[in-house]
Amino acid sequence: MKSRLLFTLPLVATLALPVIAQQSSNTLDQQSAPQAQASTASTSPMSNPDQQLEPLQSNTREGFWGHMNPFARKKYVQRQLSPIRDRANELDELTANNSRMLKDVDARATAGIQRADAHASLADQHAVDAGNRAQMANQTAQQASTQLHSVSQVVQNLDQYQSASQIEIRFRPGAATLSKNAKEALDQLAESMKDQKGWLVEIQGFTPGRGSASIQQSQHLADSVVRYLVINHQIPVYRIYELGLGNAQMQTASDTTAKSAHGSRVEVTLLKNNLGDLQASQQPPSMSQPQ
Repeated sequence: MKSRLLFTLPLVATLALPVIAQQSSNTLDQQSAPQAQASTASTSPMSNPDQQLEPLQSNTREGFWGHMNPFARKKYVQRQLSPIRDRANELDELTANNSRMLKDVDARATAGIQRADAHASLADQHAVDAGNRAQMANQTAQQASTQLHSVSQVVQNLDQYQSASQIEIRFRPGAATLSKNAKEALDQLAESMKDQKGWLVEIQGFTPGRGSASIQQSQHLADSVVRYLVINHQIPVYRIYELGLGNAQMQTASDTTAKSAHGSRVEVTLLKNNLGDLQASQQPPSMSQPQ
């Protein structure tokens, strides 16, 4: 009986040792789990992204025999893997946040570059427009200078009338009426004066003889020519200068020697200055866009 009891006690002790070791390992795991969770929470990168993660500490207490318990349960394994799984989730979340931040920075940089390009293009357009306006202003200034020079020349020569055309009207002795040929010549002269500026008509009457009678007769001849131009062609009187010269000797442009009058006649001369040329040259400056 004693020998059987002695044999049973060692067997019971051998079977009880794994159970005791498992219970002690579970107790140690339960004590270390809150500490691991507190350490994980304190080092969570989401609370402070700039804080570096601390490396996981390996569990040096591996059971009653100094190594992993071969009879470990599923809960024990999950408790061992829980810190690793939490750390992996934190790393995934950090990676996602970094990716979002990079995309946001890239989007803002792209938008800034596009805005800078738009401002640069607008500045180029303004510069081109300013150059075109400067060129137009230069052209306008040159045209104004040319016109000013033309005006200055015209003003200087405003009272310098030049002979443009001249006709001679012949009368029968003792008569003061205009012939058909004389009227046609005056009509052509009046037609050439239409739509012109800066002109005058000089009318000089000549008759043979001497004394005041010759002068009065030459004045009557000149009056008949003036009357025809004013009535039939509405020539303003202020543009006509007439004079009866009798038998005065007048020097013509084609002959340098003065000759006395031969027969009754009237010389009609159209005089012009440069005022018409000035009006033709005064065109509004072109404001077209330069090509």
